Amino acid sequence: MQSSLYVALSAQVALEQRLNTVAANVANLGTAGYRAEEVKFGTVLSEAGRREVAFATPGDTFLSRKGGPLTKTDSPLDVGLNGDGWLAVRGPRGPVYTRDGRMQVSAQGDLQDLGGRPVLDPGGSPLTVDPEGPPITIGQDGIITQGVNQIGALGVFRLDPAAILTRVDGGAVASNVPGRPILDFNQRDAAAVRVQQGFQEGANINPVMEMARLIEITRTFQSAASAVAESEASLQDAIRGLGPTS
Repeated sequence: MQSSLYVALSAQVALEQRLNTVAANVANLGTAGYRAEEVKFGTVLSEAGRREVAFATPGDTFLSRKGGPLTKTDSPLDVGLNGDGWLAVRGPRGPVYTRDGRMQVSAQGDLQDLGGRPVLDPGGSPLTVDPEGPPITIGQDGIITQGVNQIGALGVFRLDPAAILTRVDGGAVASNVPGRPILDFNQRDAAAVRVQQGFQEGANINPVMEMARLIEITRTFQSAASAVAESEASLQDAIRGLGPTS
């Protein structure tokens, strides 16, 4: 058995997975609140005769939780989050979480994201404002006021570090573990989370790093392809050497 051939092929499969994530990240550089895809690789040991051979796994993808850059928009319905927090909107199967804080108000006064999904408060209920009322003010603790009236609070949630996040739509994600609302922004666990009105968060993607990864992937793929070609050539030489002669 030529284990080197299969090791090189496993490397090519892993590199294809990595290339797909780079392509997705580059395509979403301009998507507000987008979380970059990363790949975690490992090795699989297999018995090849009397030797253990290490094969590359295809790789497990996960979403990076690093914060993206905040851009000032001065729109009262744009909010950006500083720190490890997420906004919640109503999805088809329960709440989903997002870092895209661009909002709109419907004719009925419902506070929605740009996709029309209701924005939720800390208790998971939709938020309603007065569409004909004074301008909306959102504090760093998420409290929403119109004029002198406090009308609700944005739900800011913390997601368990061990939770598995699945992309739902654009920058939104679903979590297999429900988010925990931050109720008191003066508490120690909320000290690093702040709501910034009039800001928009961009994708947490570094285009220079992605291009560097693309170059690295291309070179590594070429090396793996050369290894496959060399393995095939050595196998053909062995077959010719062992074949019958006339």
